[in-house]
Amino acid sequence: MKIFYFLMQHSRRLLVLAILAGIVSGAANTGLLAIINSALNNGSTKLTLGVYFIGLCLLVPVARIVAELTLAYLGQGALFQLRMELSRQILGVPLRKLEELGPHRLMAALTDDVPTITNVVTIIPILCINIAVAISCLVYMAWLSLPMFGAVIALIVIGIVSYQLPVIKSFQYIRLARREGDNLYNHFRALTEGIKELKTHSSRRRAFLNEVLRNTALNFKKHNLAGQRIYTIAASWGQLLVFVVIGMLIFSLAGWISVERVVISGFTLAVLFLMTPLQVIMNTLPNLGRASVALKNVDELGLSLTPSNTEKDADEKLLTSGPVWQSIELCDVTHTYKREDEEIPFVLGPINLDFRAGELVFLTGGNGSGKTTLAKLMIGLYAPESGELRLNGEMVSDEMMDHYRQHFSVVFSDFYLFDTFLGLKADELDDKARQYLRQLQLDNKVDVKDGVLSTTNLSQGQRKRLALLTAYLEDRPIYVFDEWAADQDPYFKEIFYYHLLPELKANGKTVIAITHDDRYYHVGDRVIKLDSGKIVYDEAVVIPETMHQVAVAPVQ
Repeated sequence: MKIFYFLMQHSRRLLVLAILAGIVSGAANTGLLAIINSALNNGSTKLTLGVYFIGLCLLVPVARIVAELTLAYLGQGALFQLRMELSRQILGVPLRKLEELGPHRLMAALTDDVPTITNVVTIIPILCINIAVAISCLVYMAWLSLPMFGAVIALIVIGIVSYQLPVIKSFQYIRLARREGDNLYNHFRALTEGIKELKTHSSRRRAFLNEVLRNTALNFKKHNLAGQRIYTIAASWGQLLVFVVIGMLIFSLAGWISVERVVISGFTLAVLFLMTPLQVIMNTLPNLGRASVALKNVDELGLSLTPSNTEKDADEKLLTSGPVWQSIELCDVTHTYKREDEEIPFVLGPINLDFRAGELVFLTGGNGSGKTTLAKLMIGLYAPESGELRLNGEMVSDEMMDHYRQHFSVVFSDFYLFDTFLGLKADELDDKARQYLRQLQLDNKVDVKDGVLSTTNLSQGQRKRLALLTAYLEDRPIYVFDEWAADQDPYFKEIFYYHLLPELKANGKTVIAITHDDRYYHVGDRVIKLDSGKIVYDEAVVIPETMHQVAVAPVQ
């Protein structure tokens, strides 16, 4: 199973030590069983047996403690590694694939699949010890009588097969429930993100509850109950098998096979002793089945439990110590994707563009024209299906893609705002942040201490200003703004276009702003228009003599 392979990768030495300790614990338990059986049937050597009994009583807890603590340490270390590795791989998966999967599947993987897998990691110590006890009991029975052992093994095999067949069926229902779980996460996301629309429209609210959420929740319940029902019946049958085997030993096999009374009592004690570890193993099987389903789902997401070969993090120092940035080029770049409710794929390109240091460029076009997709291609979040990106005239390889992306500070239209300036360790960071807070007129609402914002609970326009503040602190060569001014009031729109953008340009930054605000195009150097994935024009801005700037109070 993959989880055992993952543990082996994490620490082969600890796993071997834990398994050996588990074997010793199991063998010691079986030794106690043999001593008890001998003492019950042989009264002349009870003193010697008593010494052995005391020794094994001391060995059993010591071996168990070593096995459980070793496996617990191994399991927790593997659990930490698993969480970090899956998170690292999600960050390494191409953005386009993550968008195609949808946030609900990723959230289901992180909040459902990962805990399911990690729960199995935590029960592996108990599972290993009980397997060792079960094997030791079987070895003891074989030592007592091979013919009786063969008969018992035959019964156990029949029992396991009759138990496993319905368990396999229950796993099928568990997989169906897991698929419905993905849909449930999607509906819960709609519930939380669309709460205002649902509250203000009673018919929509009833339809969502009764036609969407209810059906999926019912299917999830039905599949889980079906799987649990089949497993419960199989588990009850498994418990009954123990007494079936004992009955066969006492009432049937003893008459067919000539054995001593001590052998019969030894087998009976061994089977009774075997009942608890077998129940533990059987009770663990559903968790292993759920973990198997979770692992399969993780694999379908393009992730893995094995160490990933994701792209290496770029060194920020390369931006200052490497060649000075001069230009980026998109050469015959194309990208194809399927849009919602459209059968024919949307094709962006071929795109041929170049951007130079110190330019202020406006990118415009109608809704669905491909502006945001072009921006993601430009900054390296999407990989071109054909064509290439060039930095200072040299092609950007896959190995250099993350380094290439470090040239950009971006505020997306669907941006996420962290409340901490993660990754920023500049000198006097708080002072610089407070200066920008004053410039963005947020100093009366937000403060910063040790790189942590006092609040992000603001209006959408104010939150965008905080996102802009983060971009300022990153101090990258190229800035990309996707409809940044759309949520700003008219006064701050003019501050953005007449002060903030020219100020970035004056500081040598290249600014690419996606916008529909054509009244401000004269501020820029170029205007690029996109329509249906094609460049309509790429023109330099010519300011008419009659054009004059709207007077705006300078920003302090």
